[in-house]
Amino acid sequence: MATVALTAENFDEVTGKEGIVLVDFWASWCGPCVRFAPTYERSSEKHPDITFGKVDTEAQQELAAKFDIRSIPTIMAVRDGVMVFSQPGALPESALESLIEQVEKLDMEDVRKQLATTATE
Repeated sequence: MATVALTAENFDEVTGKEGIVLVDFWASWCGPCVRFAPTYERSSEKHPDITFGKVDTEAQQELAAKFDIRSIPTIMAVRDGVMVFSQPGALPESALESLIEQVEKLDMEDVRKQLATTATE
C-alpha cells in the first residue's frame, strides 16, 4: 500500500478508524527523513492491512505543533484511534518491523483502562 498524505483536514478521520496507522512526520529538507523514506515505503508494502501516513511538517505546521513535534523524522503509531507510540528518529527497518509487531500485539482493552486510570489521577 502506498503511503497516504495526512493533512489537518484528514488526519483525525484517518487516525480515528479501527486498525493501525503509522505516521511519519517529515520534511523534504531533512536528510534523515529522506533516508528513512524508502524504509517506510518498503514496510508499507509488507503490511497492506496497516495505513502508513506521512505529514509534511512544512506544509502542515499546525499538525506538527498539535503533536509537539520538535525533531524529525518522528514516528507515531495509532491503534483504534489511540496514540500508542511516538518517538523522534529514523528507525532502522528491523526496529520499524519490531514496532509494528508490538503495536499489533497490544491489548487495546488494557491500554484504554490504563488511559482511563491515568486521566482520573
